[in-house]
Amino acid sequence: MYSYEQEVVQRDENTVHMNVGPSHPSMHGTLRVKMEVKGERIVKTEQEIGYLHTGFEKLGEYRSYNQFITLTDRLNYFSPLSNNIGFALACEELLGITVPRRCQVIRTILAELSRIADHSLCVGAMTMDLGAFSSILWTFVEREKLYDVFEAVTGTRLTTSYTRVGGLAFDLPADFEKRVLGIMDSMEETLDKLRDSFYKNRIFLDRVEGIGVISKEQVLSFGLTGPMARASGIEYDLRKFRPYMVYNEIKFNVPVYSQGDTLSRYKMRIDEMAESILIVRQALKLLEPGPINYQDQKRTLPDKTSTYRDMESLIHHFKLVMPGDDHGIHPPLTDLYSSTEAPNGELGFHLVSDGSSTPYRVRIRPPSFINYPILSTLLPGCMIADLVAILGSFNIIAGELDR
Repeated sequence: MYSYEQEVVQRDENTVHMNVGPSHPSMHGTLRVKMEVKGERIVKTEQEIGYLHTGFEKLGEYRSYNQFITLTDRLNYFSPLSNNIGFALACEELLGITVPRRCQVIRTILAELSRIADHSLCVGAMTMDLGAFSSILWTFVEREKLYDVFEAVTGTRLTTSYTRVGGLAFDLPADFEKRVLGIMDSMEETLDKLRDSFYKNRIFLDRVEGIGVISKEQVLSFGLTGPMARASGIEYDLRKFRPYMVYNEIKFNVPVYSQGDTLSRYKMRIDEMAESILIVRQALKLLEPGPINYQDQKRTLPDKTSTYRDMESLIHHFKLVMPGDDHGIHPPLTDLYSSTEAPNGELGFHLVSDGSSTPYRVRIRPPSFINYPILSTLLPGCMIADLVAILGSFNIIAGELDR
C-alpha cells in the first residue's frame, strides 16, 4: 500500500519533501499541500481538503428546512447570503411555490452585493499575498460598507440566516436604496484603482501572467464553474443559462477570457464586480411595494411581530417550528437538484424528501469543493512561490470543502 512515509524514504536525493499548510496564512488555516521540490521548482504535489470537518450535509438531515438555513451561512462565509438564497430556492422548488416579486428583487440585489463582497476580498487578499498591501485596505473598506448594509437588512454582519422558505425574515430598511447606491459609486472608484495599480504593474504581471494555466478541456474534465471556468473561455453562467429570480429582466454581460491563467482569473473577478454593480442599479429600479413572503402560513413562517398579537399567526408559527412528525413543512415525496450562480461558481442543493418535516438526504455541490482538485495538476513545473498566486486566484473557501 502506498504511503507518504515510504515515498520519503525512496525519494530522489536531489529533491526535498515539504508541507505547505495547514497553518500557512495563504492556505486558509486548514488546507495542506505536500510537495516534492527540487530547488525552487515543484516536482510533485499531493493535496488535502483540510481539517474543517463539521458534516453540514448530515446535520441537514436532522434539522427542519428552515433550521438548515443557519448552516448554509457557514459554507461560504464570505458570501452567506448567496447560500441562504440558493437553499431557499431549492426548498421552494421542492414545494412548488413562487415567492412574491418584491422578495425576488430583494434576493437578486443581495446576491449581487454578496458577489461584490466576496470578489473584493478575493482580489484584495490575492494581491496582498503577492506583496501589495494598499489593495487589501481598499477592498476591505468597501467590504465593510457592504457589511454595514447587511447588518441593517438582516440584523447581523456575517452569518445572516436571512431567507426563509417562502420568503425573507425582514423587509428592507428605509434608507437601503440610498446607502447601496453610494456604495456602488465608491466601489466603481475602487475598481478603477485596482485596474490602474495592477493591470500594467510589471512585478504583479510577472507573478500571474501565464501562471497556472487551465485549458478548456481541463475545465470540462474537472467540472469547474464560475470565474475559473469563464477565465478559460467557458461561457457558463447560471444567471444566463438557467435564469432565476429576476435575472431575465436585467441586462448584463458575462465576461469571458481565453488565456486561463492566474491573471485572467484576477481580471475576471474585477469585471464581474463591475457587472454586479450594473445589475444592482437595475434591480433597485424594480423594487415595488408588496409582500415579501408567500401567502400560505402552513408553509411559510408568519411575520414575527404578528405572532405577538395574532392568535392564528402564533398557532401557525408553533406548528412550523416545533419538532415532530405532525409539525413543520412537509414537501411531497420527491427529490430535486437546484442550483444558483454563487460567487465561486455553481452552488447546487440535491434534496431528497420522504414527506417528513426534515430532508431524507441533503447533498451539496459547493463550487470550491469542485474547483480545488485541479490545483495538484497545475503545480508540477511551477515555482514554490507560484503556489500562493495560483491558490489565491482560486478563492477556495474552507467551509465549502467540508465533508
